[in-house]
Amino acid sequence: MKMLLSLIALLLSAALIARAAPPTCYSRVLSLSKEITESFRELQTSKAVDSCVKTMPRLYLDIHNYCVLAKLRDFVAYPSCDRVLEVQELKEKARSLYTILISYCRRDLVYLTDDCNALEIPILPPTEPSITES
Repeated sequence: MKMLLSLIALLLSAALIARAAPPTCYSRVLSLSKEITESFRELQTSKAVDSCVKTMPRLYLDIHNYCVLAKLRDFVAYPSCDRVLEVQELKEKARSLYTILISYCRRDLVYLTDDCNALEIPILPPTEPSITES
């Protein structure tokens, strides 16, 4: 009886996995941009990183902003800090994101803005509105 229940559970879980949708181009770009932005934040705040990291261009990504393409190009082409392993890894991720944006997802994405200055401002996590009593 236990064997039959185990078999049924295995078949049901396999059916659920088979129905799961594969990641879309949009979801991949969105997750990679968040990963890159977070890695850049960690790199900027790390005490053990070379001082050249402080001079690198800021990297706040919004895949709905058309200027993200130029931002990624500039970041990857920035000549400084190539000796820092974390920077090399971050540049490789940025290069991958750029390639995905211009090749694979070119027709899937909709750019809602082209405000290049918005990519210079850090993305702050949303805060809870404070409730004040009168």
